[in-house]
Amino acid sequence: MKTYNEIYLQTRSILRQRGVEGYSLEAKLIVSKAAGKTVSALMRDLNLYTSPEIEERVEDYTARRLRGEPVAYISGSWEFYGLPMIVTPDVLIPRIDSEVLVDAAKEVLTGHKMDARILDLCCGSGCLTCAIAHEMPATKFLSVDISTSALEVCRKNIALNRLNTRAICMQADALSAPPMGLGAFDMIVCNPPYIPTFDILTLDSSVKDYEPLWALDGGEDGLKFYKAIIRNWKVLLTQDGIILFEVGEGQADEVKEMLLSAGFASAKTRRDTIGVERVVIGRMAANG
Repeated sequence: MKTYNEIYLQTRSILRQRGVEGYSLEAKLIVSKAAGKTVSALMRDLNLYTSPEIEERVEDYTARRLRGEPVAYISGSWEFYGLPMIVTPDVLIPRIDSEVLVDAAKEVLTGHKMDARILDLCCGSGCLTCAIAHEMPATKFLSVDISTSALEVCRKNIALNRLNTRAICMQADALSAPPMGLGAFDMIVCNPPYIPTFDILTLDSSVKDYEPLWALDGGEDGLKFYKAIIRNWKVLLTQDGIILFEVGEGQADEVKEMLLSAGFASAKTRRDTIGVERVVIGRMAANG
């Protein structure tokens, strides 16, 4: 029998040789999933001996990874803004790009509306809800998605991060008018599908072959959701309400223009770690 450390080092070596960028982290996730342990427990138990069954599972998971399946779907977990997140093929894998939206929300709310009521449209896994709610402990959330399976993942992540008292989920279509009786919101945050339909064919196979296409497809020009949300959902914002959109590369100017044309007093952007205008911030009131 081998120790966990031997299996981990073997897996790490295989992933590195096959060009997997995050081979060390991914090897830890694969071995910990096969062992039924957390990563921290795996690191603690590295010198213990494992079993042939666990070794077989590691080999199976490694083969799946080398065929292109994202490790987040194999392990069923990921991290976003320092928080643990359950991930299934029913939701997109949370990406570091979206952490910029969390930063922007914190910046906008701090000293202005610390107890904001926030609507998370197209919530998917609930990563934005969980991260902002965790960082801003007086906020309350309504997390909305059209997918019942995505909402199930969102609920699990809300519970995992102990946010049940401040966040609830609801099914609704972001492309349609909002359901009656939702009340007013101080902020809407939204990371909608924004990839132009035909561009999906050019995505890396680990995305187009495994992640849910309905959560990527933003219509012919990639802007379908922004148009519908600005048209139908801005009525839910308070007088000095704010909307934060994540946008694709090259989309910021068009989304800003949509907001200004719809009566928002201002529209600004925030760049991500590689300088792409990644978040558009629309304010209803000029002095908001």
